[in-house]
Formats: sequence, C-alpha cells, structure tokens
Amino acid sequence: MDMDSASSVVLQALTQATSQDTAVLKPAEEQLRQWETQPGFYSVLLSIFNNHMLDVNVRWLAVLYFKNGIDRYWRRVAPHALSEEEKTLLRAGLITNFNEPVNQIATQIAVLIAKVARLDCPRQWPELIPILLESVKSQDGLQQHRALLTFYHVTKTLASKRLAQDRRLFQDLASGIYSFACSLWSHHTDCFLQQIYARDEAAALGSLERTLLSLKVLRKLTVHGFQEPQQNIEVMGFLNAVFERLKQFLECCRQVGSDSPCREKLEKTIILFTKVLLDFLEHHPCAFIPLIHRSLEFAVSYVFTPAGEGVTFERFIVQCMNLIKMIVKNDAYKPAKNIDDSKPESLEAHKIKTAFFTYSTLTEIGRRLVSHYFLLTEEELTMWEEDPESFAVEETGGDSVEI
Repeated sequence: MDMDSASSVVLQALTQATSQDTAVLKPAEEQLRQWETQPGFYSVLLSIFNNHMLDVNVRWLAVLYFKNGIDRYWRRVAPHALSEEEKTLLRAGLITNFNEPVNQIATQIAVLIAKVARLDCPRQWPELIPILLESVKSQDGLQQHRALLTFYHVTKTLASKRLAQDRRLFQDLASGIYSFACSLWSHHTDCFLQQIYARDEAAALGSLERTLLSLKVLRKLTVHGFQEPQQNIEVMGFLNAVFERLKQFLECCRQVGSDSPCREKLEKTIILFTKVLLDFLEHHPCAFIPLIHRSLEFAVSYVFTPAGEGVTFERFIVQCMNLIKMIVKNDAYKPAKNIDDSKPESLEAHKIKTAFFTYSTLTEIGRRLVSHYFLLTEEELTMWEEDPESFAVEETGGDSVEI
C-alpha cells in the first residue's frame, strides 16, 4: 500500500475513533490497535498530526497513538519493534518544524520528542540538541516558543535518568549549554520587565511564558547537571541572580495588580524561583552554604518585616518558610555531638546560621508569627471555647505545610 492510500485509511479510522457513537468508535479503535505493529503506521501518524488543516481531535488522537507506540515498540528489544530505518525518518520528521498552532497538541508533541530523546539521545539522535538550540533563537514567535517548550521537556526527561552513565551524559550536556541557557533566560526576563512596565500586556505575557520555560530548563541543569556546582562560576552566578530577579518580580506584582492577565503566570514564575533555591539546597547542601545568609535575609525580610507588605502571597510565604525551615533543620549544617568530629563546612554553616538568628531577629519572628500568621478566626475561638481538648488535638495533628 502506498503512503497516500495508507494515510487516507488511517485518517478515516482516526476520524471514526473520535466519534461519540460507540458503534462507530469501537471497530475503529480495534482497527487502529491491529495497525500498531504494522511497518509505516507511525510515519502515517506523523504526517497526520503534522497536517494543520485536519480536525484538531483527529490530530490529537494521532499524537496519542504515536506516544503510546514509543512506550511499546521503540526499544530495539521490544516485540514488533520499529525498524531502525523508520525510526531515523520519524526522528527527522519530528524536528523539521516547530510551528504547531494548538497549545495542547504542541505540549504533547514536546513530551513525545522527550520520550524518544530518553531512549535515543545523544547516540542515535546527536542532532536533536543542536537543532533545538538553533530553533529557540528563531525570530518567529511561535517557532521560538515551541522549540523552547520542546527544549524544556527534553531537558526534564534527560535530567530524570539516574544511571551513572546517563548522569555523566547529562552533565556533559549541561556544561555545554549552560551559558546559552542563562543568556536565553536573562534575555526573556529583561524583555518581560520592559514590556510589562510599558503596559504592553499581550507582548509581556508571551515573554513571561518564555521566561518561565527557560527558567524551568535552568532549574534542571543547575540541580542535576553539575557534580561540584560550587566550583562553577556560572552556576553560582545564576543562583545569586535568582534573588535579584525575585525582588524585581515581587515588585512587579505590586505594580500590575491582581486583575492583570499576567498575574497568574507572574506568581507561577516567583514560585519557580523559590523551587530553584529549595531544590539546590536539597541536592547540594554544601554548595548552598555561600547562599545561606542571603536566603535567610531574603526570606525573613519578606515574611517577617514590612518589606513583604503588598507584594507577597500565600504560596510564596509558605515557600519562604520552607526555605528557612530547610536551612535550620539541615543535618549538613549541624556540628557533630563531639565538636572535633564536625566537618569544617558544617561548622561554617552553623556559624552563619547562628550569626543570623540574633536575639532581636528571633524576637521579631516570634512576634510576627503570633500577631500576624497564627491569628485565630472567630470559628476557631468558638471551637476552643466549646471543646478545648479536641481543638488542641486537631491543631497539633498536622505536620508543616509544604507546597
């Protein structure tokens, strides 16, 4: 069967498989299931979901069938495995054009490319990363966004591989693209701030989306891409820049107000900044030591002093409290029972912590916790009045809040 007639048959089955009528739907699904192991089936699916003239639901279904096929038939050892020739053509076809107009389909295609990258990158697919790096520089807004979306999903997937050899490969990738990823993030962040203050909210929203995606890439590279991150000037430079950017973005919250179309994504980006710090602290406590003082100063000033008034929001406050808690409770930052057995870095971290939490700082934190964060509502006061014992049990039942 030639490619065109195969396409029309598969297209018809996919169209029927989107039907609400089970009499039409069931036989179509059965037919598609039988084709799953046929040579050329995935090439036809690729041509269908790349054709923007077709119905969105049909294209969506083609992407899903392709994605399931990767899980089942992409590995060489799988029964009914795809041929190497077809896989080569499919890999090339997946990255020829980053111009998918529908957001949800674009995300699925990015996830699908990441699934193939997990199995084939870098050995069978050395051109993937260079093509992505080239495409995120595109002057075309849509192409740039779709390439960045794919770049993020590929980075996320490769960062999650845990075998020693895979981790080394990811570290090689990280050291090769880190400065590029930093400049990409800085560029989109600057664009966003210029546009939002110029009141160009539509352009600002697009730049903010790119800022968010490039920051997601950097989070994965920073946390999983370096064995000794404290020895890398660029990594430590980026982490210090996070504090500056956080201040700018929090100030931005004050300016744009709660009804701005950028507001939700702005808060999302602020939370992502805090996740970068929390993740880095969790995975690299020793490398985080130079950032302890700055982190405590930052979190305490926004949560326990008037600096946070008008800019903070609940989720951000929780993240800041988590940051303080993780620093205070971190075992790597505590001296050993016998002080002489302590590692020098543990003593250093302990010293920084102790120097920060002065009597007056702790007094202010305690005062704000009681007078601001732990206020009881009318309902709670009534419960306390009526049944003090069960109120006390309920209040102490839960652990700390984490988001």
